[in-house]
Amino acid sequence: MKCFLLFIFAAVVCFCKPVFAQGWDAKLLNKINPENPNSQYWINTSNSVYWASAAVPAGSLIYGLISGDEKAKHSSFDLFLSLGANMLVTDLMKKSFNRTRPGDKYPNMIYPVSPTTDMSMPSGHTSMAFATATTLSLQYKKWYVTVPAYAWAASVGYSRMYLGKHYPSDVLGGAALGIGAGYASHWLNRKLFKRYYTTPKPYAY
Repeated sequence: MKCFLLFIFAAVVCFCKPVFAQGWDAKLLNKINPENPNSQYWINTSNSVYWASAAVPAGSLIYGLISGDEKAKHSSFDLFLSLGANMLVTDLMKKSFNRTRPGDKYPNMIYPVSPTTDMSMPSGHTSMAFATATTLSLQYKKWYVTVPAYAWAASVGYSRMYLGKHYPSDVLGGAALGIGAGYASHWLNRKLFKRYYTTPKPYAY
């Protein structure tokens, strides 16, 4: 229940109108976004969300089906649920905020790597990355999974600012949403498939 409440809290935070002055947001973005944001490293980091968010749950599902590992299969459902919920809420929030992209709002100050047509708040790439990282960290609870996963998610968030696609508050909102979606889906999955997450008690002799 606590995880579900955390998701609701994250959603409320994102739905609230940003308290930051947009001028402040734009000034900070201006320091991050160069006039010619053509670094292939940051472009590839941003694009990695597309394949990573699909490959991780698909890989877990395929492994579970081949090996017969039921926990692996339900871990993939956990990821699919987290990413699906995240995509749905992100789209609703973008329409609700209807926030103009920084490159369109400040054409002489922010330089996006390519044109965009949808709205800015929250960052979908960032929310997707943090939803993936959070779900993986909750499933495996190992530092060598958690640290790289969150480092990658943070890098995705930074790449969206470097590329001139999102304000810093868009990225923060996307991170909060992704973390909330990860916790909420993991909580729900454990409730629905409790037996796959319960360690059997040893027999007493």
